[in-house]
Amino acid sequence: MQTFLDNWHQAAVTTVGLFWMAFWAFGLGYLVSSMIQVFVTRSRMQRSMGETGLSSVGLGSFFGFVSSSCSFAALATTRSLFAKGAGLIPSLAFLLASTNLVVELGIVIAVFLGWQFVVGEYAGGVLLILLMWFVVRLTASPRLVSSARQNARSLDDADESSSPPDWRELIRSREGWRRVSDRYVMEWQMVWKDVTIGFTAAGAIAAFVPRTFFETLFIGSGTSDTSFTEILLQALVAPVAAFFTFIGSMGNIPLAAVLFENGVSYAGILAFMFSDLVVLPVLRIQARYYGWKMALYIAGVFLVILITSAVLMHYAFAATGNLPSPDSVGRISERSFFAVDYTLFLNAIFLVVSGVFVVWRWRVKGLPGGQGRMSDRILFWLALIAFGWLFLGLLLPTIAL
Repeated sequence: MQTFLDNWHQAAVTTVGLFWMAFWAFGLGYLVSSMIQVFVTRSRMQRSMGETGLSSVGLGSFFGFVSSSCSFAALATTRSLFAKGAGLIPSLAFLLASTNLVVELGIVIAVFLGWQFVVGEYAGGVLLILLMWFVVRLTASPRLVSSARQNARSLDDADESSSPPDWRELIRSREGWRRVSDRYVMEWQMVWKDVTIGFTAAGAIAAFVPRTFFETLFIGSGTSDTSFTEILLQALVAPVAAFFTFIGSMGNIPLAAVLFENGVSYAGILAFMFSDLVVLPVLRIQARYYGWKMALYIAGVFLVILITSAVLMHYAFAATGNLPSPDSVGRISERSFFAVDYTLFLNAIFLVVSGVFVVWRWRVKGLPGGQGRMSDRILFWLALIAFGWLFLGLLLPTIAL
């Protein structure tokens, strides 16, 4: 019993420490993302992506890059683009870019996993888009695409037609920065449940789950000489693990760090990080938008390209001698999280920025709320349970005394 309580306390401390390490990265990423979303106009987006070509796919990828990293927000925007006439390939390029090529995701990956994974995420994200283009071009049925577009259009409401002001005027105005604060708060509102569950799961797994479990689940993990078959099997298992954890792209990074320190290959980790668009809540939303046939088709395409991209990136890094080692990351549970260093000062800055933005949003529009989808309600209650777990875990030494 005492061992369980000790592990519980260690899990809670690890979770809080992981979030402490990453808070400034979230804050910086969401600040940059919010500024881009407010000051960079999207008015040409729908007019420029109707036909599949290098220009339209490039624009879809660029607009995804400047958009939000929240999977659910990206799904909604993708549906809107597709419903308004954007081609399927440019629309999916937007979706892949908005969940793999965004600034804040790269910052958080750098904090937990290092530069090799940042490069793998971005270069792999580009590879995902190119492979998606190739696979969809070969396999997509015009009848399926037409039916999916009709279904997507049936969900449209009246659009806001007001033209945005010039970005130069907006960036110098109080209203412009009020919008930035609004977007910043909304970014946090969209991901706080995923982040809470993801970081709590990472802390619990680091404290409770033995290395032998990962060696059994990910065949060949923990060995220095992994065969191609074992690399491929790990890349195949990773989406299954992601499917059942259903954590968003930001929340699964600390969990990916735990998997990597337990010997899962570079390909397996990349496949796990790429799998945020094949989890159950995403599949259900895609089915609502486009129908089940198109949702399953998109999931199948994404599974093929993410596994292929992960394996190709693994061997590209191996060929150049840059394949990362778990020793370069260090064990999550053994890290020193709290110290007087750059993390402390950066966190202090973004605590102030976040506080100002939250108060500004609250005074003007009130705080965002609402749990519309069933998946949102489930995540909400799981997040509350996670908070209770963390609170009690942190208090255990005091209770024991």
